[in-house]
Amino acid sequence: MSSTPHILVVDDHQDIRDLIAQYLEEHGYRVSVANGGVEMKAVLKSSAIDLVVLDIMMPGDDGLTLCRYLRSQSETPIIMLTAMVEQTDRVVGLEMGADDYLTKPFFPRELLARIKAVLRRTEAMPPQRESLDQETVQFDNWKLDVTRRELLGDDDVAVPLSTAEFKLLSTFLAHPKRVLSRDQLLDLTRGRQAEVFDRSIDNQVSRLRRKIELDPTHPELIKTVWGGGYMLVADVVKL
Repeated sequence: MSSTPHILVVDDHQDIRDLIAQYLEEHGYRVSVANGGVEMKAVLKSSAIDLVVLDIMMPGDDGLTLCRYLRSQSETPIIMLTAMVEQTDRVVGLEMGADDYLTKPFFPRELLARIKAVLRRTEAMPPQRESLDQETVQFDNWKLDVTRRELLGDDDVAVPLSTAEFKLLSTFLAHPKRVLSRDQLLDLTRGRQAEVFDRSIDNQVSRLRRKIELDPTHPELIKTVWGGGYMLVADVVKL
């Protein structure tokens, strides 16, 4: 990421686009604007964008549709803007891969704080190991067949994994022997939902430990790093 982050603001209301752009530029950001999906895609083709501020309620392709498109193309961070008071659109947007949301009306200072927080998390992300797509990896006495989403013990008996458990285990296997904070795990698993907190990751880790640890109360594979997060300590080998 460049020293001067480039923010793309996508909103069909020109006054809102101009207000956000002026405020962010005053605080040292480079800003491009788009009034909808067509202009957004044109900007993305011509510029390297570090974060997208995306309105949900727009004519034509709405923000949820554009969020799905953005996430299918890249991991560029997304903050969604919504005038809705209901949680449904916020939850759907976050499940599609948005990193945060802000409800209109809002203070520009609050949006700036959200942008800074999301960019900090993105910059702190550990480098991705080789993709686990379409491969089998071994760790300790376990094998994970990524294509079939199948976890096998040393007796070749399959252990069922929920979607959340599979995503979490795949994240640990892609970043072995690295401390991953709770925020990083939430982002890397793309499991953020409205009003989620650190404890949701703790619960997911506990469930996963019950399936892969000999003694989940004294875990030897996924270690807790106090004040930091969690770390998979096993060697990971691609088969």
